[in-house]
Amino acid sequence: MSRIGKAPIAIPAGVTVSVSDKNLVSVKGPKGELVQQVDSDITVSQEEGNIVITRPTEQKRHKALHGLYRALINNMVVGVTEGYKTTQELVGVGYRAASNGNTLELTLGFSHQIVFVLPKEITVTTTADKGKNPTVTLESIDKQLIGQVAAKIRSLRKPEPYKGKGIKFAGEILRRKAGKSAKK
Repeated sequence: MSRIGKAPIAIPAGVTVSVSDKNLVSVKGPKGELVQQVDSDITVSQEEGNIVITRPTEQKRHKALHGLYRALINNMVVGVTEGYKTTQELVGVGYRAASNGNTLELTLGFSHQIVFVLPKEITVTTTADKGKNPTVTLESIDKQLIGQVAAKIRSLRKPEPYKGKGIKFAGEILRRKAGKSAKK
């Protein structure tokens, strides 16, 4: 991870980065503001429109933290400028999704509907075109939060390997199994 940590992070126009004395990095941009607490051993500084992260020693722990915090701060900069978006498909007969504000109502073949309350930082849109699988699109500025919520939604009905029914990410390739062979 040390190679990742050595790369400086370019600050785009319209983004302000501030580092407090307690190693609290705050990134503010057109889409919002994100804050990350950085380990006390790692030094974060601004030099000529770039964010530079340095480590004190060559210890394995410091090398790992160096790359980790560089990646987290880079994700924050990308999040406040462009944002993150994930799309999931509901594959199965009768599987439906509807969004109402920050709640997601899913019909996944159970005897009941699932009402999933999303954090306020995430916006959700659902589409149900005829002849296509229903899709759920999540958008947020926080990469970690959107990934965690998408994984939680997927865990409600994971794709099964025989027919592929369940909630899958758009573009995800599932490993399919052959069913029982007929008796001769």
